[in-house]
Amino acid sequence: MNPMVAEVTERIAARSRETRAAYLERIAAAGEEARRSGPARGDLACANLAHGMAACSPFDRLALRGAVRPGVAIVTSYNDMLSAHQPYESYPKALKAAVREAGGVARVAGGVPAMCDGITQGRAGMELSLFSRDIIAMSTAIALSHDMFDAALLLGVCDKIVPGLLVGALHFGHLPAILVPAGPMPSGLPNKTKARARQAYAEGRIDRAEMLDAETRSYHAPGTCTFYGTANSNQVLVEVMGLHLPGATFVNPGTPLRDALTAAAGRRVTEITAHGDEYTPIGRVVDEKAIVNAVVALLATGGSTNHTMHLIAVAAAAGIELTWDDFAALAAVTPLLTRMYPNGEADVNHFQAAGGMAVLIGELLDAGLLHRDVLTVAGPGLDRYRCAPALKEGELIWEERAGGSDDPGVLRAVAEPFAPDGGIRMLTGNLGRAVTKVSAVRPEHLVIEAPALVFDDQTTLLRAFEAGELDGRDFVAVVRFQGPAANGMPELHKLTSPLGALLDRGQRVAIVTDGRMSGASGKVPAAIHLSPEAARGGALALVRDGDVIRLDSTAGTLDVLVAAAELAVREPAPLPEERTAAGWTGTGRELFGALRRTVGPAEQGAGVFALNGGESRE
Repeated sequence: MNPMVAEVTERIAARSRETRAAYLERIAAAGEEARRSGPARGDLACANLAHGMAACSPFDRLALRGAVRPGVAIVTSYNDMLSAHQPYESYPKALKAAVREAGGVARVAGGVPAMCDGITQGRAGMELSLFSRDIIAMSTAIALSHDMFDAALLLGVCDKIVPGLLVGALHFGHLPAILVPAGPMPSGLPNKTKARARQAYAEGRIDRAEMLDAETRSYHAPGTCTFYGTANSNQVLVEVMGLHLPGATFVNPGTPLRDALTAAAGRRVTEITAHGDEYTPIGRVVDEKAIVNAVVALLATGGSTNHTMHLIAVAAAAGIELTWDDFAALAAVTPLLTRMYPNGEADVNHFQAAGGMAVLIGELLDAGLLHRDVLTVAGPGLDRYRCAPALKEGELIWEERAGGSDDPGVLRAVAEPFAPDGGIRMLTGNLGRAVTKVSAVRPEHLVIEAPALVFDDQTTLLRAFEAGELDGRDFVAVVRFQGPAANGMPELHKLTSPLGALLDRGQRVAIVTDGRMSGASGKVPAAIHLSPEAARGGALALVRDGDVIRLDSTAGTLDVLVAAAELAVREPAPLPEERTAAGWTGTGRELFGALRRTVGPAEQGAGVFALNGGESRE
């Protein structure tokens, strides 16, 4: 093992010793009870069981009356709003058939909400987005609470959905669970071309009709968007954690191989319940080594900054304490092995064609950057994930990948990386702690020192850009009161195009915010997830127009260059009136007040649950 990877893993295990032990004790007791008692429904009273199988087919009803066939919960995030989730419409029927073939009975146990950040970007609905992760976790718990299930199939792809499903399932950590992906849509208009069109539209050089044409040629079919944002980062991390079947991540929807992998997931989850010889509970799959593997994969692929929060929340649900310091330490030794937009020209289909997950995992294993001695849903050991799925005479097989990448412009060996580190770095200074992603930032933009222009929301900044008030100026845009307690921590991706346009004109610009940028954001220097946030006493509330801010991504520092004595006597800016309890109306935001009051800081996962997999914070 790489010495730093080993050291970080040991450090996480040491700080998590008590909480992880308590978690394992809890799921071990539940697992032992399951082994002793048989299928979970055996404990139900007759009336309870009758309700549970009332809508079943005669065959399944007969099976559920017995005490042999395991019950499998399907937890689905299907809806028609997300192109990535639309393929899930047909999955329950296919999964039920596969589970039945393997000797079990599968039921749709429940649905979870799944919102599209692409639709809500820059709109009020985005202020519900991050909180939806914890609502999805609770919805997953409701689905699994029927006491009829011995395993789970989790159907989710996009940003908050996968972390939410994992957090919920980990609270039922004695159950085996497999994530079942749907795959990316075929490549459309190149992401770089789309980004240029967005910038041209922001500058008024093309009209709405031209912009809409470009967008609809980019997002054009069922399946995940093809850029490497949070949704596709989810899929990479889940496979490296051993929660997908090997190679399932980036197979396109509606293909024979995709259908075969979906059916295989149903059969496999039926084989790994407590009532067989390969019991594989999710709470043991997700351990300290799996979490470290996920962080390394995130860094090696230049993945979404959103996972500096989501992985902390997922780890916490398994009793594991992951910190930003762990990300920083692993980033120093993890090379960047991929170039996918926004960190390059390629998309995830090009990555798949270059060798995909089998090559990536093999490279990281051989370099000692991933733990191979882990438990996965495919069996013991991560080496199984060097194999890629294929159909041979109609049968699904896995073949070990021979050789390395087929396209070194997209996927490279550890010996010849695109960069010595994965580009996600931590910043520290008198403004607090923040995250930055530099894999798409030009070297000359890694350090900026410029006067602050302070905005309390993104709309005001956009209006200033449209009015020409930002032209010809070097500045650091401070966009505050965007943290989880202030307004749910929306993504500020709409700021990328105007700020990118100013950058291309030769201005030196950056953004500092306690909010998020999209996992698709790239070339604009950005210090994000600033913690503590302005609404909870963070120094960002003390910054004024004209204060000089220095963002040094090379040194890992973020400071406002104002004397400490002066900052100490400044009055913090008040929370804007529309963010007070009286002002929270519209788009359902008033329903989320309890979450805004109890949410934790970004540095601790920005969640409403405790950090030990136990009770909520309140």
